[in-house]
Amino acid sequence: MQPSTDSQSVVYETGNRTVDDAVARVLDGERLDRRDGLALIAQPVDALAAGADYVRTQLGDDTVDACSIVNAKAGNCAEDCGFCAQSVHFDTGIDNYGFLGPGKILEAAQRAERDGAQRFGIVVAEKGVSKEHRPEEWEEVLEAIRLVRDETDVEVDASLGILTEEEASVLADEGLNHYNHNIETSPRYFPEIVQSHTFEKRVETLRVAKDAGMDLCAGVILGMGESPTDRVDAAMALQDIGISSLPVNILNPVAGTPLAEQGLPDITTEEVVKTIAVYRLLHPESRVRLTGGREVNLDTDGQVAALEAGADGILTGDYLTTEGQSAADDLEIMQEAGLRPNTEANEFDPEAVKERAADEADPETAAGTAQTNSELKSDD
Repeated sequence: MQPSTDSQSVVYETGNRTVDDAVARVLDGERLDRRDGLALIAQPVDALAAGADYVRTQLGDDTVDACSIVNAKAGNCAEDCGFCAQSVHFDTGIDNYGFLGPGKILEAAQRAERDGAQRFGIVVAEKGVSKEHRPEEWEEVLEAIRLVRDETDVEVDASLGILTEEEASVLADEGLNHYNHNIETSPRYFPEIVQSHTFEKRVETLRVAKDAGMDLCAGVILGMGESPTDRVDAAMALQDIGISSLPVNILNPVAGTPLAEQGLPDITTEEVVKTIAVYRLLHPESRVRLTGGREVNLDTDGQVAALEAGADGILTGDYLTTEGQSAADDLEIMQEAGLRPNTEANEFDPEAVKERAADEADPETAAGTAQTNSELKSDD
């Protein structure tokens, strides 16, 4: 991009009128709409990425925020999300277990803290942790939140499914920072992926959590057969809700799930980068977070390209049922993209993380127990 000066301001121009106009309007405080999003996602990736990255440099702090999660209760979920290895409806062969317990969750949080995570998410695979129907489990969840809050420097997040107003109020009072509840895809395409509950039900829980005072982490999964229009419409739905963290997952099909059996075409790096860039422009002040499936769908250069297209957050370490990338590798990718790790909540030494690398055993969870299509192909 080249600088252009006039009497009012200094801007950067890509030479693409659609992108340049959007960048200027975003930096002037205007919120882009659906028409803008659809126009932008049709633009060439280089101009789009450059414009989005410039917005990030102007509104962000040149850091990448790392979060980490633990699968605190695995499998036997009654919902039928077509991508999910933990649904009771699909035979995926993952490890199933009840709530891990506060001590083991603290252990996982301490590992995440040592690896440089700024926030740590307690994730439960079920329709919702219920204060009324499972009071003992509910109290264990609260105790785990208190332990992580009091014994580490990371901020405590959680993904506990559907919430009542009372439950959300209690979680907020306990200091839960972000509530995660992904919308997965657009309202139009959602019924193609999930039949056991509605898109509106997911949005309702996000609003309940936000009204209780928690920040929201809500995002999507790319590569489930959705169209570029669906990707834009998902971002617009999140814009209406108001989020501070937008995780962008990329489908890594798990054997036994409906989406794995459909044999969907792999999403391209260009599609991922363009979507990241559009999300940055539609959500200029949110953390746009590159999360699950990135290592399988993007090589190192592709992950760097996503960070150079406006992404400023990652999910580091293992995921719920699949293995992730090491914190040391993530730090190298940040550095290659010309960014530095965020240390606002957890001041850590990146060099120590690189030196430690994989010399510590991960806490035992369901991570790595799912068999993905990519692993099956490599075995052939």
